[in-house]
Amino acid sequence: MYCILVTGIPAAGKSTMAENISERLKLPAISKDTIKELMFDHVGFGSREEKVNLGIASMEIMYYVAGQLMKAGLPFILENNFEYSSESGIKALLERYRYPVLTITLTGDYKVIYRRFLEREISPDRHRGHVVNDCYPEKERNSKKGQKVTSISYEDYVQGIERRGFEAFSVGGSRIKVDTTDFSKIDMEELLSQIAAWKEEIPPIAICNAVW
Repeated sequence: MYCILVTGIPAAGKSTMAENISERLKLPAISKDTIKELMFDHVGFGSREEKVNLGIASMEIMYYVAGQLMKAGLPFILENNFEYSSESGIKALLERYRYPVLTITLTGDYKVIYRRFLEREISPDRHRGHVVNDCYPEKERNSKKGQKVTSISYEDYVQGIERRGFEAFSVGGSRIKVDTTDFSKIDMEELLSQIAAWKEEIPPIAICNAVW
């Protein structure tokens, strides 16, 4: 039994990486953003405050699912933009069920990934629940084509990474950093080899050792 956390800076490719690892290792991957998108589609929000609350609820659902998998002693992947404020929640689960954890942190050239961040914000494929802040589903006045998307500056992007700890996040255990500046240069075989080596070092722990 073990847990792999896929995290890192905004637009570094966390979802793509988690899906790739999930497919190669045949592990379930739980994504907070996927949960949040489903809630946006079915519940929506009418203000910035409600949007934030839906994000918090999505995190709690992700932790609930993780807890159920840990209770069953199953390996899995959690994908999220983990930050300093996320540490207590995931640490509590890992300690309660005595789960070995490997954190895979995606990072790279901030300027390149920032441009990727901007492109993602204006992409028609980007889920609208992540883009709009005042009301989702959007009101008619906000759904006109060509609506300008307000984004953050490069300076604020970098400050956010440092202030919130997207790159520094750690809950102990082993950690692998992956440079995703250029996806074509990522050696997935090497990464999978590192994951396999880490798994070999995990001591056998009986499920009954978990603290209920």
